[in-house]
Amino acid sequence: MKRYLPDTFTLMLLGTVLLATLLPATGGFESVMHLASNTAIALLFFLHGARLSREAALSGFRQPRLHLLTLGCTFVLFPILGLTLQALFPGLLTPELWLGVLFVCTLSSTVQSSIAFTSIARGNVPAAICGATASNLLGIVFTPILVTLLLHRHHDGGGLGQVTGILLQLLLPFVLGNVLRPWIGDWVLRNKGLLAVVDRGGILLAVYAAFSAAVVQGVWHLFPPQQLALLLLVNAILLGGVLTLTTFGSRALGFSREDEIVLVFCGSKKSLASGIPMASVLFSGSGVGIVLLPIMVFHQMQLMLCAVLARRYAERADASAAPKAGIAA
Repeated sequence: MKRYLPDTFTLMLLGTVLLATLLPATGGFESVMHLASNTAIALLFFLHGARLSREAALSGFRQPRLHLLTLGCTFVLFPILGLTLQALFPGLLTPELWLGVLFVCTLSSTVQSSIAFTSIARGNVPAAICGATASNLLGIVFTPILVTLLLHRHHDGGGLGQVTGILLQLLLPFVLGNVLRPWIGDWVLRNKGLLAVVDRGGILLAVYAAFSAAVVQGVWHLFPPQQLALLLLVNAILLGGVLTLTTFGSRALGFSREDEIVLVFCGSKKSLASGIPMASVLFSGSGVGIVLLPIMVFHQMQLMLCAVLARRYAERADASAAPKAGIAA
């Protein structure tokens, strides 16, 4: 049953939303939280840069077709499906929730869960490491650009000038961390537990600051409860559609089972760890809280469904390996 229950981090996120609803940051404390949130986001991207192995990123050239297709699913297929759903059913969700859904479509793939599910499913783990790493690295650039191109009708920003500012705010700490990797990389790898606390703490700070601003503006009075059920439906259609297309598309293109698994799991994921900090930077005002809801819901849905898929892949791999082992014996 554990695979169908919310993971610990999702429960922490829900607790943070509840805390912001009951005790939102106001006045001077709001300014302090905003500064703390921005500082935590910069530190988060700095640490991501310090962790990135350049060798892992460059190894993608060994399987360019697989990695290009994975990136295409992440940054092209998802936006097309999201825009199509919005065009077909514009009144299904509120404009703020549609904004959040489309924002989900612009995000990079996850790293940890993509690799973990690929490993469980007996897939090509080195390719998953490379593909997920490349997606996260490119997402720092692609996501702000896609947000500007796709969401400019709703966005408060100012086009390419704002994208440049966002890239400096996110990319500069990332690059600095990667430049310093020869000196701090070993320390970062030795202290994964501590850095995981920093990562999650930074995300929770960003969520608390965003939802505090939304609650002060009365956001829950503007959010009908039935919208949550419709949001679940839209996210399910998005995730199910991408999983179906990556599964049958990889088979039609002649990929091996191991590479199919990489495309399925890396191409269908969206990163909560990158999404929440980016939303806090890309969107201003009380609307950030509602924009964050779709990625929080999508995160839990992808974990639940992909856990089931990974185990099915593993069972099929074990079943096919059993007769071979018997023949060898």
